[in-house]
Amino acid sequence: MKYFSTNDRTHTVSLQEAVIQGLAPDQGLYMPESIPVLSPSLIQRMREMSFREIGYEVIAALFSEDLSVEQIRDLVDHTLQFDAPLVQIEEHVFSLELFHGPTLAFKDFGARFCSKLMSLLLDKQQVKVLVATSGDTGSAVANGFFGVEGVEVVILYPSGKVSELQEKQFTTLGGNVTALEVDGVFDDCQRMVKEAFLDPALKGKMLLTSANSINIARWIPQCLYYFYAVSRLPEGHGKIAFSVPSGNFGNIAAGMLAERAGLPIEVFVAATNVNKVVPAYLEGHPFAPKPSIQTISNSMDVGNPSNFYRLLALYGGDEAMLRDKVKGYFYSDSQTSEAMKAVRKSTGYTMDPHGAVAYLGLKDFMASQEEPYEGIFLETAHPGKFRDVVEETLDESLDMPSRLMDFMKGEKKSIPIANDYQAFREFLLQSV
Repeated sequence: MKYFSTNDRTHTVSLQEAVIQGLAPDQGLYMPESIPVLSPSLIQRMREMSFREIGYEVIAALFSEDLSVEQIRDLVDHTLQFDAPLVQIEEHVFSLELFHGPTLAFKDFGARFCSKLMSLLLDKQQVKVLVATSGDTGSAVANGFFGVEGVEVVILYPSGKVSELQEKQFTTLGGNVTALEVDGVFDDCQRMVKEAFLDPALKGKMLLTSANSINIARWIPQCLYYFYAVSRLPEGHGKIAFSVPSGNFGNIAAGMLAERAGLPIEVFVAATNVNKVVPAYLEGHPFAPKPSIQTISNSMDVGNPSNFYRLLALYGGDEAMLRDKVKGYFYSDSQTSEAMKAVRKSTGYTMDPHGAVAYLGLKDFMASQEEPYEGIFLETAHPGKFRDVVEETLDESLDMPSRLMDFMKGEKKSIPIANDYQAFREFLLQSV
């Protein structure tokens, strides 16, 4: 399988090159040259399969040209060591809980797959993994790569704009994980990482790659839980709508990859906070990145989502088709808080702020349709990861998982750095 750049389809590379480079030289994102389509009969049989068995089938379809059967099984076994239960909270409304991994966020799936695949492809090379995070990516990647031989992880995060618990999850590990606390916003962190990939002076001295969703090794495996969720819907269900809380838009792009591979999803809801660049585009406006705005759903505080161009590529650049398949909604902090309170009161279910945004988008979409849908919204992080916001909103104490509280006991170790690429560049050069 070859992988092309979203900026130039004629630029293609191997799986190893795509994973290790992370970002194409022209700043495009890599995409598989072709997407295999699974048969309807196989998708139907997934109802009888375990999560791992589904994973073997999907990953084999995508990677069998480059990896052996044993490698594929190792990858899936390493990745899918925890469940992603589908929980019904209202009639026709289900929460897909993606927070049962080690850092209690959906990015555990992609981070574990990415670290294992890199270890298979590195062939004893030494690599620096650069990561920009608005919260959960940093914790998932830090824990997924912690102690992996031949890999040094450098995490850039915006000072004061991630929750204390998220920060503790990637600043207390030490070892091969270094956290840089940037005086800026997430988009600044992402920009600095991209500049490093394109810096010829750095390329001559070190091997750089990324474990953000711009890397196919982080992005592609997220399609697995879409297949799993559909397989767990009640038999005889109607049309399916997925609502995805969206910041950098990698998660929804992975769902669209699953749909392109044959999964019967009728529509996607791109639900965001007031950082509404993509919802505005879906309403017919030009794609116009803007400075991000801080909200209580901070993992979605992204004003220039990198994966937007993957959305277009998945539909062959057809903007009309993309706008028909994906519906955009955005919500204020007050609307998010009200949804958290209302659902807690009516159903007893506790949502984190990101899941609440996705729930609102799903409900608004379903209310606009004449025919019934089975709606699935993604609950991407445990509410405890946003404890202060959730407890203040609900006016009650959360029962915190012990593994979350264990992170809080660690000592924060981070290096303050200016919102300036030259400062980041100097740090990388000094670390050689």
